[in-house]
Amino acid sequence: MRGNLFGKMLSIVSFGESHGPAIGVVIDGVPSGLAFSQADLQRDLDRRAPGRIAGTTTRKEPDTAEVLSGIFEGKTLGSPIAVIVRNTSQQSGDYDKLKNEIRPGHADQTSLDKYGIRDHRGGGRASGRETIARVIGGYFASLVLPKVHVRAMTTKLGNFEWKYNPTQNMTADFGPYGFPDATQTEAIAAYLLELKAQGNSIGGKACIVVDNCPAGLGEPAFDKLKADLSKALLSIGSIVSFSYGLGEEMAQASGQAISNDRSSFGGIEGGISNGERIFMQVTFKPTSTVGEHAKKGRHDPCIIPRALPVVESMVKLVLADHFLRQQAYTKK
Repeated sequence: MRGNLFGKMLSIVSFGESHGPAIGVVIDGVPSGLAFSQADLQRDLDRRAPGRIAGTTTRKEPDTAEVLSGIFEGKTLGSPIAVIVRNTSQQSGDYDKLKNEIRPGHADQTSLDKYGIRDHRGGGRASGRETIARVIGGYFASLVLPKVHVRAMTTKLGNFEWKYNPTQNMTADFGPYGFPDATQTEAIAAYLLELKAQGNSIGGKACIVVDNCPAGLGEPAFDKLKADLSKALLSIGSIVSFSYGLGEEMAQASGQAISNDRSSFGGIEGGISNGERIFMQVTFKPTSTVGEHAKKGRHDPCIIPRALPVVESMVKLVLADHFLRQQAYTKK
């Protein structure tokens, strides 16, 4: 299916391009009778929406969710749920000069290689606008596991760095940039605005914490929970690496040390959740658009702040999918 389908028991199919009429998603497998809140769905979309955070893209979109099917009288029907978000601020003419230009780091050349045609307007299907579908899917996944808490936070953005603290309050407000040290909010905003003025961009890191995850999620051998989480997060265009638990620190650790501290495994053992906190980290590349295109265009000098809800949504989709599979395959 050309890679537009994600999930098994709970699946999403996303569609739409950055400068097309709309971005949409069909979610299948959501159980019936779950309470739906338009306000909660919109709240999740607003966290990802452009034009709301200083130092990010100046493209402004309301990103209003329109539910087309699968909901009746505030409850899920158990049938496919279709939702669209209409694009309203495309400004496609701004991209005319890029019609015959191949931009390094984008999907311009690779799309031509694969399909023989490409939509040059805002990246087309490869645009970050596609992640709207993921956030919508993540909202419905959260209805399946309402007690599971998934939180992503910025741990590195340029020279701003925060070391993960297991005692950190994961329900706290980390501000518009998702950075746990709220005293740095204004400095981060100024830094991103400076990058934008310079036509430059920056990458960084984020960590994801999952609390109250049921034990027993994951399907050895090829559908291990760690494998599906890795695929889900690496499918986000700007993410270039994934780790869980100690991650790369495992290369320097001794067997005795990690055996004495179960948290070293990040809540996953043998590819199956063990019921403890799941801890993951991802690395983001700098936004590929730089130079005069970045100065004049509507691009994010750093994508991390708006990507955090997308990260959370992909994790929720994986966990909900595996939870439904666990229910279907076992007597629990």
